[in-house]
Amino acid sequence: MKTVDVGSVIDEGQWSGYQKLLILGTALTIILDGIDNQLLGNAVPALMKDWSLPRGAFTMVLALSPLGMMIGGAIGGMLGDRVGRRTALLGSVVSFAAVTLAIATVNGVMMLGILRFLAGLGLGGAMPNAAALASEYVPRRQRPFAVTLTIVCIPLGGTLAALLSAQVLPVYGWRTLFVVGGIIPIALALILFKLLPESPRYLASRRERWSELIAMLRKLGHNVPTDATFVEAGTGKKLKSASMRDLFVPNLRLDTIGLFGSFFFCLLVNYVGILLIPAMLTAAGFTQSVASNALASWNFGGVGGAIIGALIIQRLGSRITMLSLSGISIASALAMAAMPLDPQNTFLLIVMFVLIGGALNAVQTTMYALAANVYPTEIRGTGIGTAVAVGRVGNVLASYVGNFALDKGGPPAYFSTFAIGMVIVFGSLALVRRHIERTTSEAATARVGAPVGH
Repeated sequence: MKTVDVGSVIDEGQWSGYQKLLILGTALTIILDGIDNQLLGNAVPALMKDWSLPRGAFTMVLALSPLGMMIGGAIGGMLGDRVGRRTALLGSVVSFAAVTLAIATVNGVMMLGILRFLAGLGLGGAMPNAAALASEYVPRRQRPFAVTLTIVCIPLGGTLAALLSAQVLPVYGWRTLFVVGGIIPIALALILFKLLPESPRYLASRRERWSELIAMLRKLGHNVPTDATFVEAGTGKKLKSASMRDLFVPNLRLDTIGLFGSFFFCLLVNYVGILLIPAMLTAAGFTQSVASNALASWNFGGVGGAIIGALIIQRLGSRITMLSLSGISIASALAMAAMPLDPQNTFLLIVMFVLIGGALNAVQTTMYALAANVYPTEIRGTGIGTAVAVGRVGNVLASYVGNFALDKGGPPAYFSTFAIGMVIVFGSLALVRRHIERTTSEAATARVGAPVGH
C-alpha cells in the first residue's frame, strides 16, 4: 500500500492541459457572477420608466446586493470547507441564477430588494469557493496566476452584462434580461456538475471519496495505485469543522488582520471609483460618452493590471509586487487629485484612469491568491470567504464615502480618498507574513520534497 502526499503531488506536479480546462471551468462561473452582479444597475433606467419612479427609489435596492454578498461570502466559504469547494461553488451559482430568474416576475421595489439581497448571498458565496478551488487544482508555482485569472473574470462579466443589456433591453425589456441572466448560469452549472471535479485536497480528507481522487490524479498524469492512502503533510491537526476562530490562532492572527484591512480598504477604494466616476465627471462638465469611456478604461486597465500583477508575483513574490502596486496607486491618485479636469483635454485623463484602474485592480484581484496562500486547506474557504465578507463592508460604504468627498471637496477630495485608502492597504499588506514566494526555477527546486502547508 502506497501513501501519497496529495498536496506535494499537486504542488510539484506539471501544469497540464487538463488543469487549464479546470481553471477555465471555475473562471466561467465567475464570469456569470460578474454578469448577474451588474444586471440590475443596467436595468434601473428601464425599471424607472416602467414603474414611474425616480432613481433615488432604487438606492436601497442597489445597496442590498453587496450586503447579501458580504454575508454570502462568509457563509459560502465555510460551506466550502464543510461540503466541498465544487459543491458550494456550483450551489452558489444555481442559487443566484434562480433568484435572478425570479426577479423577472416582480412588480415593486420591496420585492425587488428582497430578491436582490438573496441573489447577493449566492453571488458572494461563489467567489471564495472559486478562488479556493482554483488554488487547489494547480501547482504552487502557478497558483497566483490561476486564482487571479479566475477572479479577474468579474470585470469581464460586468462588461458582458453591459453588452447583453444593450442588446436585450431596447427590444425585449428588463424582464427578458433577467430571464436570460438566470437561465444561462443554471444551464452551465448543470454541465459543470458533470465535468468539474472536487478539490483534490478536500477529497484527500474524505476517505470515502478516495476513489474520486485516484481517478482525478490519474487524469493529471500521476500513476496512483488503487489501494493508495492519502495524506497532506504539514497541515497540522485535522479540523472537524472550520470556524472563524481558526483564523485568529496565534500563527495566523497577524496575517488575518492584514488581509482584513487590505480587503476592506481596497474594495472600498475600487467601488468609490466604479460607482461614482461617471457621476463625478459629468458633474465636472464632461459628456456622458467620455464619462463612460473613463470607467471602461478603468476596467480595461484593471484586467490587464491583474494579469500582469499575477505574472510578476511568480517572478518576485507577492510582497514586493503588491506593495509596489499599492505605491503606484497612491502616486496616481495624488497626481489625479492635483490635475485640473479639462473637458477639452481627455487623453491624459483616460491614460490616468487606465493606470490607476490597472494598479488598484491588480492589488484587489491578487489578494485572493494571497489569501489562498495564507490559509491551509482545511480552513481556506472560511479564510477567503471571511476576508471577502469584510471587504464587502467597504463595498457597501463606498457610495457614502465617495459622495461625502465630492460634496466636501469636489474631484480633488474624491481622488484623495483613493490615496488615503491605498496607504492603509499598503500598511495592511506589510503586516502579512505568509506572502507568496517567488516561483522561479531556483525557488521551485528548493521546495521539492518540502512538506505542504503553512
